[in-house]
Amino acid sequence: MSKKNAVVTSTGVVVKPKPLGLRIWNNRGYYIMFLPVAIFLIIMHYWPMVFIKYSFYDYYVVSKPKYVGLKHFETMFARKEFWSAFTNTLELSIMKLVLTTVAAVVVSLFLNEMGNLFAKKTLQTIIYLPHFMSWAVVAGIFTLFLSPSNTGMLNGMLREWGILAQNAPGISFLEDKEMWRPIFYLINIWKETGWSTIIFLATLSGINPELYEAADIDGATRFQKMRYVTMPALANTILTVLILNLAKVMNMFESVFVLYNASVYTVADVCATYIYRQSFENAVSNYGYSTAVGLFRSLVGMFLVLVCNWLSKKVRGRGII
Repeated sequence: MSKKNAVVTSTGVVVKPKPLGLRIWNNRGYYIMFLPVAIFLIIMHYWPMVFIKYSFYDYYVVSKPKYVGLKHFETMFARKEFWSAFTNTLELSIMKLVLTTVAAVVVSLFLNEMGNLFAKKTLQTIIYLPHFMSWAVVAGIFTLFLSPSNTGMLNGMLREWGILAQNAPGISFLEDKEMWRPIFYLINIWKETGWSTIIFLATLSGINPELYEAADIDGATRFQKMRYVTMPALANTILTVLILNLAKVMNMFESVFVLYNASVYTVADVCATYIYRQSFENAVSNYGYSTAVGLFRSLVGMFLVLVCNWLSKKVRGRGII
């Protein structure tokens, strides 16, 4: 064993490290516990990377793959449907991120100002609950609530209030291109705001009480304390949350998939749902084209991660990767 690998203790004793095989055997329990996680990562994240090569092939299940070079990328960039899905992904993700963050900040400030501890904890619990519901359940609830049939609660309320005639057809909210996006944003705010408030409430609980005491001595009102003490303390956390979540804007799928339909593809279709439709909704799908779109989406996502990592280093002093 070379001296380079030896460890010198504080008393000057030279300790030679044990062989790698022996160290692994001595810690075999930890490796066995880690094995399922390692297998999952390999199967779900690394093994699929082997099939990236099919983005350069015409690949139909019924025939042998045929190399076509950059044909699929040329087709992808020439299709309006792809660019529509790409722009929708950025617009929906970024707008959802901004709205949910703003809503979480407002709710956090409201909860922080509540004096009744029991009411505060109760309200927190109620706001958190939607986060733990699956998107399939959320979609089912709001589909029933917004249904144009007689069972739709919102259309029923509009009829009761006289806004809609009793015999008039109901409004198809989720099939209207003008209404789908606002409804989508509202559903996301309802579902995710409570969970996001955890981060901001943790920041608010760490603000030095002496700052508020000094503000009271200076005669500051509650609004002024919120503006000049609370918001500056939250600013760094808000920026950090935005940066960390910006790296995930290309991952949007489930929340759109369970709520959209063919009537709103032009405003709701995102990259992940576009790939899904190209892979499974055609009679004979060219999986080479779907793989090419998925590869491009991954490259854009990687670029966003690198940008967010750079921004994180500038703002927080450390990266996210």
